Amino acid sequence: MNEDVRILIVDDEEDILEFLEYNLTKAGYTVSKASSGEEALASIEEVRPDLAILDIMMPTMDGIELCERIRATEENHDMLITFLTARSESFTQISALEAGADDYITKPIKPSLFVSKVKSILRRHPKLSEKQGNNLMTFGNLEINTQAYSVVLDGKTIILAKKEFELLALLASKPGKVFKRLEILHKVWGVDVIVGDRTIDVHIRKLREKIGSQYIRTLKGVGYKFEV
Repeated sequence: MNEDVRILIVDDEEDILEFLEYNLTKAGYTVSKASSGEEALASIEEVRPDLAILDIMMPTMDGIELCERIRATEENHDMLITFLTARSESFTQISALEAGADDYITKPIKPSLFVSKVKSILRRHPKLSEKQGNNLMTFGNLEINTQAYSVVLDGKTIILAKKEFELLALLASKPGKVFKRLEILHKVWGVDVIVGDRTIDVHIRKLREKIGSQYIRTLKGVGYKFEV
């Protein structure tokens, strides 16, 4: 249940806090607020949120410093962190990820897209995955059932080969995460199996032919990620 998921939102603008709180509460989440980095650290000690949504541009302690201080504490190892910022420059995004963030959300953003993004980020939380039993992953009109090894798209069952399904399930298990090629090979084919360099590419091509090209993005020279 969503109410079991605790989310902390941190922003020095009250209207932004109210907007985020309203939409997350409406979606069923338990929400805490903080208007500064110092207040956020105190709230984290008390609430232990599953996800913290941080503004980058804040006085005294900005979001980058706050993120670094959160990550410096072992108790916060599993806590997810995403930045909310109006700045879309690549260096800002890189700084956010280097500070220990799991993702970033660029504002302004529509309420429905914001909640959808939060849901996709929360799928990466290991404890929440165990608690909610992620046998069934739903992304709009695409359903992936890891227990039944089945994929349904627009109500129609899609037939996948075993490795195609395992590759899709791996990428979909953490939407937005970039899986490097070596990690994919080890987790899908195993460390003791020798396969050709083009094996992953061939399976990605077949997946795109069967479920469409919009779900899987290629990062040249790095790997692949699942997008929703």
